[in-house]
Amino acid sequence: MSYKIKVHIADDHKILIEGVMALLNTEKDIEVEGYSLTGKELVNWASNHTADVLILDINMPEMDGIDVLRVFKKRDIKIKTIILSSLADPKLVQELISLGACGFLEKSCASDHIVAAVTSVHKGIQYFNDDIKSKLFNLYVENSKVDTNKEESHKQLTEREIEVLKLIAKEKSSLEIADILMISLKTVESYRRNLYKKLKVKNVVGLAMYAVRNKIV
Repeated sequence: MSYKIKVHIADDHKILIEGVMALLNTEKDIEVEGYSLTGKELVNWASNHTADVLILDINMPEMDGIDVLRVFKKRDIKIKTIILSSLADPKLVQELISLGACGFLEKSCASDHIVAAVTSVHKGIQYFNDDIKSKLFNLYVENSKVDTNKEESHKQLTEREIEVLKLIAKEKSSLEIADILMISLKTVESYRRNLYKKLKVKNVVGLAMYAVRNKIV
């Protein structure tokens, strides 16, 4: 019997929960284990339960999604979280990432991305829909300042790390990179972690921004 990714959904709209459940339950490798209708209910659930992936709305009664993530961080509750929201301000998305969110989907496009998001986040790969990627990229451009030491840091990269960085900047998934370079998925993830550490960025948008700014792609 194959393992199923267990998902918990937190949203105050029951109809949305039912829609997400219906979509995810058609996948043989994913199982919705339950849901919460308020932030407080979710925090209480997380005190005694867990899941592989949490799909979390921002606007919820009793405690919003941001406060939920703050509580999780304070209590060291580790659950891979995808934000599902209509609030797509890139600065807000940045804050959510800093609080531990692994992905962000706008509700308007969720049905096209939600299965891929759950699968990617479960594997430890951040996931953002295309519009969010673009907004985050533009925010990085606006906020970027030249740091000589950081700009020179790509000289510390190996040829293979640069190859991986180029493919990440071209929005290739880890699986696609593994196929292109004929290496294992585990090796790709190792290169990805090394790139985060060496280039001092936190996500794939940061890697893409770095590659463009330094004319690596």
